[in-house]
Amino acid sequence: MSHKGKDHKVRAEDLPYRACVGIFLLNSSGRVFIGSRHKDQYDEGNLPNEHPWQMPQGGVDEGEDLLHAARRELYEETSILSVELLGETPEWLTYDLPEEVIGIALRGKYRGQKQKWFALRFTGDESEINVLKPGDGAFSAEFSTWRWEQAEQLPELVVPFKRPVYEQVVAHFTPLTRQG
Repeated sequence: MSHKGKDHKVRAEDLPYRACVGIFLLNSSGRVFIGSRHKDQYDEGNLPNEHPWQMPQGGVDEGEDLLHAARRELYEETSILSVELLGETPEWLTYDLPEEVIGIALRGKYRGQKQKWFALRFTGDESEINVLKPGDGAFSAEFSTWRWEQAEQLPELVVPFKRPVYEQVVAHFTPLTRQG
């Protein structure tokens, strides 16, 4: 009979990926929404928060439609409801957590995330955006601030282990940024 002692090392290959959606939210000028994560909302472990920026993202509930999950997560993190669908990545994109936080980050249950990304156009007024009290305070703030950013800049702003996914997302959706 085996048991986990305090010296037991959780192996990434023994853990699944967490199903997640990501949102590439464009404004009318072709810039992308990016938020700076609160330090206490940083769920990838106790990593330095030198790269707190990311696009909205979140987990998919059991049996939930992926586009519904994307719209729900966007609302829960930003209060945004006024969007239209522009596209989605054809495949799931994955990233692995750094080895030092495997078994700790993401509640210790996952090796990383598999993400389906959606491009949405923001069709509302910026007064709709509220990252400090999303959903009129119904949800915990995940971002402390936000801004619109050039798509090409996004990979350099995120934690290094997410950069390959961001590079793929940006490559896939950048043509949409030029359609105004």
